[in-house]
Amino acid sequence: MPLIQVIEHSADVKAYVWKVEESIEELLAGLRLRVETQKRLQGMKSQVHQKGFLAIRQLLNGIGYSDFDLLYDGNGKPYLIDGKFISISHSFEYATIIVGNVSVGIDVEKIREKIFRIAEKFCNDEELLFVGKSEHPINVLTKIWCAKEAMFKMCDSKGISFKDHMHVTFDGKASVKGDSINKDFCYYTVNLSGFTLVYAIEQLK
Repeated sequence: MPLIQVIEHSADVKAYVWKVEESIEELLAGLRLRVETQKRLQGMKSQVHQKGFLAIRQLLNGIGYSDFDLLYDGNGKPYLIDGKFISISHSFEYATIIVGNVSVGIDVEKIREKIFRIAEKFCNDEELLFVGKSEHPINVLTKIWCAKEAMFKMCDSKGISFKDHMHVTFDGKASVKGDSINKDFCYYTVNLSGFTLVYAIEQLK
């Protein structure tokens, strides 16, 4: 079981990282899946996606939950049957979840050059200025993207623009502000081999 890292942010918030090295058959071992989950799995054309999907269920099993405890609301946002918050992400060989008693979000992304092509679509002018001054712009861009993805997973409002409504500072603070939303977050970065993981926690006002 390649659970490679447990991030104990606090007694109430923990994240778990799995490095996917198994076959699909190995990842299925010991899992009980709902019929709806089995259909979703069968509908995935990519084995990489299937493996990430199953690794998430293995992570749940490892912390005392099962696929039957993972539910989704009308917006497709996951939550746990016991009322705890959960966020999910997988990218290539990494799968991760974060569970907490407060609203949490997580994202993991492979560091790739292609992010430069879309930078102006998700970064505001202040963020782009910071990226331009950085010695490692690809890492900073990936961190901004991950932070905004993690925040987005905690927002129920539609029509949120990563560029216009989301703001990431570089002291671990971030916010989403729009006509129908006003939320503040703290975010935290974890560097993996060739990947960036960011988890965010909503700050209650």
